[in-house]
This record gives sequence, structure tokens and C-alpha cells, in this order.
Amino acid sequence: MSGGSVSGFPYDLGATNGEWSPEFTLSDVDTDGALEEAASQVFPRHQFLRSGLLGGGALVAALALPAEATPAIAKTKGDIAIVNFDIVLEYLQSALYVEAQGIGALKPKTLEWARVVGAHELAHLAALKSLVDRAPRRPTFDFRGVTEREDDFIRTAVAFEDLTAAVLKWQALRLDSRSILAAAATLHSVETRHAAWIRHIIGVRPSAKSFDAPAPQRRMSQLINRTRFVTSRPRLGATRRRPGFTG
Repeated sequence: MSGGSVSGFPYDLGATNGEWSPEFTLSDVDTDGALEEAASQVFPRHQFLRSGLLGGGALVAALALPAEATPAIAKTKGDIAIVNFDIVLEYLQSALYVEAQGIGALKPKTLEWARVVGAHELAHLAALKSLVDRAPRRPTFDFRGVTEREDDFIRTAVAFEDLTAAVLKWQALRLDSRSILAAAATLHSVETRHAAWIRHIIGVRPSAKSFDAPAPQRRMSQLINRTRFVTSRPRLGATRRRPGFTG
């Protein structure tokens, strides 16, 4: 594995690979306008540009911050490290869902929730990128067949959603900016709903314990290292096509 690290998270700094672009326009993930309509009701001061990339535009700030807050940029070294860590994690999670859809190996029931959760992860990625002056570049991923096997994909999705919620709790106590903390809180509540929703759909108890303990970032780094999903070069022979991402 080549590249740098963000607070212990290894990532490759190489250019994006694949047959389709990793950037999606708002119209790609919000074909029926549902995301735009919901956001405009909560954030009436913002104007939404359906033709703009999710990575830049008013929708990004609206999804990330309360309406009364001025969109913040992470300033302290610690906040920048935490936001960059989460950006790399969202690169991975959104890529997992997008590639699984593009390959077409998911059953209709799994595909339905994967589309919704994947659209949310893309929105999270865009919102997080708006909180730093320079976001980390997208890593190269090799999901090693997980996106081609229904059961493996489901187990991987549950593991990442569960651990992401726990990591966000750990990070909350270490953020310096209240505005950045507010943005992280909006992500945390959705990630916990993702985890419970997927568990319910697949017939697993949504919550096994009365309390969820925070998990340090190193736990996520260890999970990524074990999966070997981050790579310096793409897997040869992978069949990928741009998915019909509806959100």
C-alpha cells in the first residue's frame, strides 16, 4: 500500500481509477428532487443548484450545518485531522455502495437499501469536504470481490455502519469547533439509523446492548487494514459501469 495517512488512516494518493467518474451531480443521486426539497425546508436561507457537483455548492453546507450557523471551515490541527479522516472513510463507504450497484450482483431487496444508504454517504462526503480548505484525494479501492457477493457485501456494510457510528462518538469529544461538532452530529444520527435499518432488514437485532461505547479511530484503521480495500492500484479485470444511483 502506498500513500500517506490521516491520523492513522492509510490512504493512497493516486489518481482515481475506473470507467466512471467518482463525482456525481445532484441530479444523479436526487432524480426525483426529494433531497433538494427536504433540505430546502430545513435550510430555507440556502439556494440549491441541481446542476452543481455535490462537492461544491450551497447544498453541501446546508446538509452539514444548522440553518442559523455560518458554514465553518476546520481551523485547528485536530479538527482538520478528524474531518480528513472522515472524508477518507466516506470515500470508501460511498465507493463500496456505488460499485456494488454498478456490478449488479445484489438482490432487489438489498439493492433498494444500498441505493438509499449510498446516496446518504455521497452527501456526507460532499458535506465533509466543504469543512476543510483542501480535502484528501480519493484513494484507489479494491473491494476484493465483496461487491460481487451478496452475503459478503451485507456483512461488510453492517460492520462499517456500526463502527462509523462508534467512531463519530469518539471524535465528538475531541473536536474544537462547535460548528464542526454540529456537522458531525448530523452525520452520526444518520449513521446509527443506517446500522439499525440494515440490521432490521436482514433479520438481526438492531441493538444488541443498552449502551454503545465510542470506538477510537485506530479501530477503524485496523478494520481497513484487515480488509485491504485501500490499494495503490486497481484490481485488474474488474467489471464496472456507472450505476443508476437514485437515492
